[in-house]
Parts: sequence; structure tokens; C-alpha cells
Amino acid sequence: MTLCSPRTVLHRAAGSLAAAGLLAAASLAGAAAPAQAADTPVFTLGGPAETALHPYPESGKPKSSTVGITLNNPSEDEENGGFGGDFTLTFDLSGVAGVADVKFDGESSPDCEITGTKAVCEDWGIWPGLQGAADLLVTAADGSENGDTGTITVTGQADGATFTPFTTRITVGGPDLVMEQLPFKTELTPGEKQQAPITFANRGTRDADGVLLTLRYSRGLDIPQRYSNCEYTVDDPDLPGFGWTTALCSVEGAFEAGATYTLATPLTLEATKRAYYDTFLYGIHENSAAQRTAQRAGAPFERGTGGVLKAVPAKKGAAVSSADLDPYDNQQEADFRTKNTADFVAYGDDVAGPEGSTVKADIGFRNEGPAWIGYIRSGEDVATVDFTVPQGASVTSKPERCRAVKADGSYREDQKSPAPRYVCNTSMTVRDGAGLDLPFELRVDKAMVGASGAVTVRNTWLQNPKLPFDPKPGNNTAYLVLNGEGDGDGDGSDSGGATEGGDGGSGEPSTPPTSSPDPEESESGTSGSTTSGGSSAGTAGGSGDGGGLASTGSIALIASGTAAAALAAGLVLFTAARRRAARHS
Repeated sequence: MTLCSPRTVLHRAAGSLAAAGLLAAASLAGAAAPAQAADTPVFTLGGPAETALHPYPESGKPKSSTVGITLNNPSEDEENGGFGGDFTLTFDLSGVAGVADVKFDGESSPDCEITGTKAVCEDWGIWPGLQGAADLLVTAADGSENGDTGTITVTGQADGATFTPFTTRITVGGPDLVMEQLPFKTELTPGEKQQAPITFANRGTRDADGVLLTLRYSRGLDIPQRYSNCEYTVDDPDLPGFGWTTALCSVEGAFEAGATYTLATPLTLEATKRAYYDTFLYGIHENSAAQRTAQRAGAPFERGTGGVLKAVPAKKGAAVSSADLDPYDNQQEADFRTKNTADFVAYGDDVAGPEGSTVKADIGFRNEGPAWIGYIRSGEDVATVDFTVPQGASVTSKPERCRAVKADGSYREDQKSPAPRYVCNTSMTVRDGAGLDLPFELRVDKAMVGASGAVTVRNTWLQNPKLPFDPKPGNNTAYLVLNGEGDGDGDGSDSGGATEGGDGGSGEPSTPPTSSPDPEESESGTSGSTTSGGSSAGTAGGSGDGGGLASTGSIALIASGTAAAALAAGLVLFTAARRRAARHS
């Protein structure tokens, strides 16, 4: 028997749980379970509500569709919330007799066996969260006809646990909505607009009764139209991440099998003044209550107030690349690079205290824009704050995201004792108007007048420190001044340091920007970090180890609420920004 380990979960997720299927599965897996004793775990089985099959062919082998069955353990305790026992899943296949033939994917479901109209899978261990349980490979049965339908019911059993059953519908034939990839111009300038004549086809065996057009674009893009048959949601501006806007447009009509359609009026896609690296995803699905619920994923949506978005038959010759019942060709995506800049401005602090005392210092940087910076595809951190500790002081408390290094910036094994230098990474996104705020505590080991340490925001590569998007490197460095002249009274006055020249930048004092946002708007984070010493690290909607969108292949449209959770896993929101008066006015 096999353990539902994280590796197994990821492997299965790469198959049948990818794209829209995962959203639908997550929605269905969250259904209410019957009340049980407090010490009896309740696990919920789920999967797609319905799966369409290719009709049985006149010649050749029938094409299979994958039905991914999921298992949800609602426990939020990742260390102790797992179920460490044997369990059995039973599949009642009698409802699809004569409609479909079923077998299991041997790689993802190795311990499953079918006997007649019953299948049994045995496994061990259920980790907290949503995970793949088994993948069914389903084909239309010989002699079945277009429109034939039936159900498969899955139940579970284990000593000391209860399973909520799940039923999925299998139908022979159906719509196959295929989205055409548009030839966008991808190298842009701020304010540039281009048309998006969304075009799709129905390559299935029956008409689609209405379609659901799903549009999703990151913070630097905008579609100014707000149609009355579309509903919109924008990621919370107080939360970090890509700042996705999602539009769900219910387009009425009978979309005939074999026909191609385009929007009556093309959409307008605009690169805003904050655009830099951005992504646009556009998909098409048959409209249904279940599909709308899955795409919403619990996020709040507001209906537009403009005209009605309509789709009309496309001119002859307009075609798409696929012609089969394939849920993975319902979506296309485009990446854009806008010629833009972002000014990262470092700020330091003035602190004071007698020998032997501990002082608090706030350092960091702000993105004065105009661009937001987000590495959506690579998931790499945007920048690093590099802090050199002032002479005569030692760090007693640091943010969790920061790590100690040697004086030359090289790796340091010891992360517990005070170090001469610290580096603190951001996340994969830093929004315009946001930044990174880092509270440190330092012990004054030796009272020295005017000791200072540099606070530099730089590239994550020490050997190549220049930020490629920042045209003003002169304000990338500020200073933490300890017991500066006039600070001997120990009042811990709070202001930023000044830069020492720069490499071709403005050379202006790098004090905290007077246009800093309110505390709630600080939202830059780092991969897999938590905070200490009163600071909190902002999430980026993902991590540097694969949190961004895949660089190739189609990905699922992730509704706003799901995106925040999937893209921000393991990260904590930082909201402790402070306004500071400039030291030199």
C-alpha cells in the first residue's frame, strides 16, 4: 500500500487535479459533512461534478478522460493533524454500466482493483488538506450513444474515521470549448492599449447552452470595460501578491458544435502606469452554477454596470488548434513586458542608548514606483535589504526573514549569535507604494558617538547588486546611526540616514519617503518566512521555489480567494510600516 505523502500529492496534482478540475474538486470537497464525535475525524471525498467522454469511435481506440478523485482532511495542524491508519475507498460502477468503461491510472493509483461493477482502493495515511486519492481513466463503452449518462459513487471506510461519500456524473459527448490564442504585442510602454478579440470554438458533439468567459490579469494590466453580464473581483489592496483582477462573464446563447465565435466588440487590454512584468489569462467554459461557484472560490464579486458582452459567429477561416473533448485547452495566457521603472528608496534610523542598553531600530525601503515589480513566472525574490551592523553594537533580535552573514556578505553557518551583517529578502512581488519594513533590536556594547551601519536595497545577487529596474541607485542606501551627535540623551529619535554618493544616481538623502503609504499598505514579503520581534513579512502570492506561474504550458485560472491562499503559502503579511519625518528637511 502507498502513503499519501506530500510527494504523492504533488505528483497526482500535476495530473488530474491541475487546471479547472482542482478548483471544482476543492469546491465540492468542501461540502458539509455530517456531525461526528469530536475525536472522530471526518474526511470528504470529492472530484469533478461531471465529466464528458469522447463518443466511441467508428474505428480505432476510444479516447479516455481522467476523473480525479480527491480526499480532503480539514485539519489545519500540519504536524499532528494527519490520519495514520489504513483506509479503503470503494467505487460503485454499476451506474455507468453500458455507458462507460473504467480503469485506474496505475501510476497514481497502484493499489486499486476492479471486480465487475465494483472497485476497491487500499491506502494508508491521510495528510491535512486536499490531496489526490485515485485517478479513474474513463472511456465511452462500445455501443454507447451520444448523450448517454450515468454516475459513479465513491465511499470510504477506516477504523476511527468517517468519510463523506461523493458522486460524479459521466456523460458521453458534450461541448468542447476551445480558446484561441491571440497574437498579442507583448513588449509595451505604459499607457499602451491593444484590442483583445477573444475567439473560441465548440469542437464537441453537442451545443453549449451559454458560456462563461473568465478573464484574469495582474496588477499592471487593466480592461477598462465593466459589462453588466460580468462580475468582477480585485485582490484586497491590503494583501500582498500579484493584485489579480478577475472577471466572470456569463454570455447567453446556444453555441453550436463545430462553430467558432468571437466577441461582438473586442476587449481593450491596457498596460497601466505601474505595469512591468504582467500576465493575462483568458478561458472559456460552459456556463453553469457549479462552474461559476468553482471559479468564484468564495471571493466577493461585484456586477458591472456597462453594456452587455456578446459573442457572435466568427468569420470563416477563424479556427482554433484543438478538436477534442479536452478541458485543458479551455484557457490561453500571455505574458507582457512593459518598459518601465521602479524607484526603491532605502531608509535608515537614528537610535540612541547608554552602554549596556537595548535599542529598537526600524529600517527598510519603499517602492516609490511608478511600476510594481512582480516575478510571476520565476517566483524569484525581487530584492534584498543588506544591513551592516554599526560598530559597538550587536543584534539581539531580527525579523525571521533575515539571515546572518559574514562581514563580506558570504554564507555564515552560525545563525544564533550576533553577526556583523544581515540580509533580508523580499518576496516575488513588491507593489508600488509598498516595500519592506524590518524592525531590529540592538544591544549597545560600547558607547560610540555617531557609529553607523549601511542599509542597502539591492539585487539578490551580491556579485551583481544593481536593481535592473531602478534608475536612481543613489537612494538605494541609507544609514542606521547609533548615538549620533545630539542624540546622547537617549531619546531614540527616529529618522533616516543619508546616502554617501551613489553610482550615478541622484545622491539625494535617503530618508524615509514622505509619500510612504499608511501602515496597512506595507505588503512585501519573502519566501516561506515568518516574523519575530514585532515584525511581520508580507506575502507575495508564492515563493521562490516554484510559487510563480509555470514558465510553459497552460495553467488553471485561479479565482481570487484561492490565488491568495495558493500563491501566499507559508508567507505572512507585513503591515508594520511607519511614517517618519525626514532628518534633513
